[in-house]
Amino acid sequence: MAIIGIDLGTTNSLGAVYRNNQVELIPNRYGSFLTPSVVSIDEDNNILVGQIAKERLISHPELTAASFKKDMGSDKRYKLGKKTFSPEELSSFVVRTIVEDAKTYLQEEIEEVIISVPAYFNDKQRVATKRAGALAGVETKRIINEPSAAAMASYFDTSKEQLFLIFDFGGGTLDISIVECFDTMVEILSVSGDNQLGGDNFHEIMVDSFLTEHGISKKNVSSKEHAVLLRQAEICKQKLTTEKTSKMSAVIGGNQLQSEYTNQRLLDESGALFARIKKVLSHALTDGDIALQDIDTVVMVGGSSKMPLIQSYLQHLLKQKPIVTGNCDEMIAKGLGLVCAVKERQSEVKDYILTDICPFTLGTAIYNSADPDHSYMSPIVPRNTVLPCSRVQRFYTIRDNQQKIDFEILQGEQVYAEDNLELDKLEIAVPKAKKGQECVDVRFTYDINGILMVDATVVSTGKTISKVVSQNINEVDLNKKIRELEKLKVHPKDITENRILMGKLYSLYEESPIYLRENILEFIRKFERLLEEQDPRKIKKYLRFLQMVISEYETYDPFDEKYAFDTFDENWNEDFDETEEDIDFYDTLGGETKWTS
Repeated sequence: MAIIGIDLGTTNSLGAVYRNNQVELIPNRYGSFLTPSVVSIDEDNNILVGQIAKERLISHPELTAASFKKDMGSDKRYKLGKKTFSPEELSSFVVRTIVEDAKTYLQEEIEEVIISVPAYFNDKQRVATKRAGALAGVETKRIINEPSAAAMASYFDTSKEQLFLIFDFGGGTLDISIVECFDTMVEILSVSGDNQLGGDNFHEIMVDSFLTEHGISKKNVSSKEHAVLLRQAEICKQKLTTEKTSKMSAVIGGNQLQSEYTNQRLLDESGALFARIKKVLSHALTDGDIALQDIDTVVMVGGSSKMPLIQSYLQHLLKQKPIVTGNCDEMIAKGLGLVCAVKERQSEVKDYILTDICPFTLGTAIYNSADPDHSYMSPIVPRNTVLPCSRVQRFYTIRDNQQKIDFEILQGEQVYAEDNLELDKLEIAVPKAKKGQECVDVRFTYDINGILMVDATVVSTGKTISKVVSQNINEVDLNKKIRELEKLKVHPKDITENRILMGKLYSLYEESPIYLRENILEFIRKFERLLEEQDPRKIKKYLRFLQMVISEYETYDPFDEKYAFDTFDENWNEDFDETEEDIDFYDTLGGETKWTS
């Protein structure tokens, strides 16, 4: 029984396995590693997948579907002849095909699959991906962010500690992750993406400009002619990766038409797409608090990364030449093979740890006094929080004698609750009292497999109710996960190591002369703020710094020149570089009171 990884792509999909101490890509029945993510139905209602289905995009466009990954988790339906399919049903046909090819290649049954998804997929899209695996008849316990898998492959190849920017540009999605690799850790620092931006967008722009050049209205083009134009645009774009000019030809309305393209023309016509790419890059850098000079290596992933225009644009923005391998469309699958090996505890990679982060903010709705019909979104787990995590916030009643509080469990970045994705709801009873006197602590505990546990505790009575929001996992596994998540429900300020260090700071403050107390008080305030933020990575980093600070203060000798405090102040500033946000933390520590309905 084998575990395989599947890179379920917008344009192409492929599988990988780890055996004989290495990752192997799984060839399909035609001997290729790449299986087009295209599904068609023939006249006898047989499902066709892959290359044979791709050929029917032109001959039978009304019976064929492609790029359905873009619509995962949505209500969109694809009508193929007399039958209608959801995006996850179409994806399940692709998964099933790769699993069958894997069985033939490996000569054994497939026990489980691990499927990759864009890092910017929301909860509904991730649930739909897992459902695609279930519909294909295989167990799908875990999904992996595509850039995370690519980072794993890149780091395993080089074994060099560095900060990667993974630029994953496929046929239909753009994903950017900033990943720190050291020892056996592959740690995701930030992610950003655009689930509606990929190489296919360039094809659409080329088709539009082709029609405009020849004075043809899009509404006068048949579905078959449009399919031909898209195919010709793809071929033309691919030729531009190695040639200075390329011709795009098609027969429209019985007339043979031709246009010449260069990379410069494509650049001139695609300015809006490059602006979207820059926006995603900017989000990844700012969310991770990463400067350009901190990036050691830029790794290109995905078939569309082969475009010279994309490579040149990244070099222009990031001030360094990105790494582009000839098989950049295989990088994710290779990383998935390594993830499979980690799961199987293979000796060569069993110690590797692949961390992940929360791609979207998780929170709840709070009362908007200015406009009660439009509640605000109150974050509890901010986006880019390292997983697994556990965060708690307190909410208060808004009316006299209020008897219950309703909590919406939300995912997203929008100001108003209604504009975010609702995952579930929770209701808890509270004792009657004047408004603001009763409060509830709400804790979100979230793991790398997308399982969210929500606990609501009435502070005055201690009564707690809980709810698990999971991606359709069975009850036995769910109970096991709940036990694991229980271990995370300790506030960082209650962890022994942090309590001991805070006690040392208090003692140091008491014992220090007046002129040193302000410095120590700033350390205490900073540490308290980080403990309230509950970000383990930042806490650990600052804790190491404080240990050094305490050691310096405790061994201070006024008769030794090396402990002159003007020198010491310079040293600690270099060791822990504070951002503008860090400096302002004390003014915003209290924040505004949060009210919920």
